Parts: sequence; structure tokens; C-alpha cells
Amino acid sequence: MKKVTLLYIITILVLTSGCAIENPKKLEVEMKNETGDSLGKATLQEQSDGVEVGLDLEGLPPGEHGIHIHEKAVCKRPDFVSAGNHFNPDDTKHGLLHPEGAHGGDLPNLIVGDDGTVKVTLMAPMVTLSKGKTSLFTKEGTSLIIDENKDDGMTQPSGDSGKRIACGEIKSDQK
Repeated sequence: MKKVTLLYIITILVLTSGCAIENPKKLEVEMKNETGDSLGKATLQEQSDGVEVGLDLEGLPPGEHGIHIHEKAVCKRPDFVSAGNHFNPDDTKHGLLHPEGAHGGDLPNLIVGDDGTVKVTLMAPMVTLSKGKTSLFTKEGTSLIIDENKDDGMTQPSGDSGKRIACGEIKSDQK
């Protein structure tokens, strides 16, 4: 009887574990510019201290650019306004330098080389790929946006970083 019960429990666990949809712990996000051209990939990976964002991009304007996680996984060209505001699950002020900040979606600025490329790893310490309030896998998903100018780290609501020039949709169904 014990063997049958144990076998039954194991069978149920195996069958239900295959049906459960878990948020991925690593995913790639294709970044596109205002005309829909691919700029490369952002790789998001869960770490013990947040989400690591690895960028390997080309075709961007040289210089310093703001980069943020936004509240919707909708990248309608050409202005990407469809991505909504910065991802801000804790309802804080904007800016890595703001004493009452930062948003969960605030990231350090990118430095793009003269050749238009950037290969860098950033940390998003206030977000997760796991379930919960700070998960990037919201009902509407989230997105990664690059702005034309640098983020000043203080100005509300978005760091005075100019128009949105690149976008990538973050959704749990990505491979």
C-alpha cells in the first residue's frame, strides 16, 4: 500500500511539474530602433542581487544614453511611447542619484563607442524574473528602452533623457 501511494504521489508530481509554467531565469530580448532594424540583443538573467542585463548592441548613436525598464511590453515605432512609463512597482521617485529614488526600472547610463557599439553588463537590483511585486513579468510585460540622451539621475519623471530611440519587449514566453 505504501509503495502504491508513493508511486501515485511521484506520478502526480511528474505530471504537474511538466504542466506548470514558470518564469524563465534567463532570456534574450531583441532590441530594435525607430525604423524596426535590429540593434542586437539584451540578455536578462536572474541573479541573487537582482537582474543582470547584458547588452551587445550596434547601430546606436555614439555617446551617453539613458536606459530604463518600462511598464509595458509594447514597442510601437517610431516613438515607443506605447511602452508606458518607467517600471516603478514601489512608487518611488526617479533617478539613481535621487535621495527618494530610484525606480525599479532605473539603470546606469550606457556609453556607446564612436563605432556605434556597446557591450556591457548592468545590474537592475530592484527587480526580479521570479514571481512577485517587482517581477518584470507583469500581466502586460515590460520593456527595455534606450533614450537619445543621458539620464541626469534626478529630474522627474524620467531623467531628462530625451526621446526613446530603441526598444525591446520583455515577456515570459520568450526563449
